[in-house]
Amino acid sequence: MIIEGEIDAGERLHETSLSEVLNVSRTPLREALKLLANEGLVDLLPGRGARVSALSPESVGELFEVVSGLERLAAELATMRMSARDLERIQRMHDKMATHFAAGERYEYFALNHDIHVAIVAAAKNQTLVAAHGALMVKARRSRYTALASDERWKEAMSEHEALMEAFHKRDAKRAGELLFEHDRRTCETTRDMLEAARREK
Repeated sequence: MIIEGEIDAGERLHETSLSEVLNVSRTPLREALKLLANEGLVDLLPGRGARVSALSPESVGELFEVVSGLERLAAELATMRMSARDLERIQRMHDKMATHFAAGERYEYFALNHDIHVAIVAAAKNQTLVAAHGALMVKARRSRYTALASDERWKEAMSEHEALMEAFHKRDAKRAGELLFEHDRRTCETTRDMLEAARREK
C-alpha cells in the first residue's frame, strides 16, 4: 500500500483501521511496522504510533547510486552465468510484461518488472549480491513505482528492457551492464524530478 501510493508520504498509520483493513490483530501489525521502519518505509514515533516516511530527492539519489551499481554488476554476471533455461524464463517474463505494457496495465507491468529485476540478480549466481540487492529492493520498488507515473518514462523503460533482452541473447555482458545501469539512472532522475516538483509546489 505504501509502495503503490495508497497511503501517502507523511500520513499517520492508525493501528485500529489498518488491523481491520488487513484483517490481522494489532500484535503482528506492530511487528510489521517495525520491519517497515527497518526498511525505511515507516517512521516510528515514540508514544505516537507511526507514519509513512517521506521520499526525498536526496535519499532517492543515494539509493540508486547503490542499486544501479549492484544491478550493473548483476547484469554482467548474469549474461555470462545464466543457463539457457534461465534466459528462457526471463524472456517469458519479459514478453508477458510487454503484453501488459501494450494493454496499459500499469500495476501488472510493475509487478512483473520487479520480478524481472530480481530474476536477473538471481541469474548472477552470487548470494552476497542477492542479499545486498534484496535489502534495498523495498525502497527501490517505491521509487520505481513513482517513476512509472510518467507515461514518457514508462515507454522509455519498456524500450530499455527490450534492448537489455537483446544484449542477454547476444551474451554481451558489458552492454547488458551498461543498459541496466542507465535504466536505473533514468528511473532515479525521473523520480527525483517528480519529487523536486512536488517540493516546489508546497
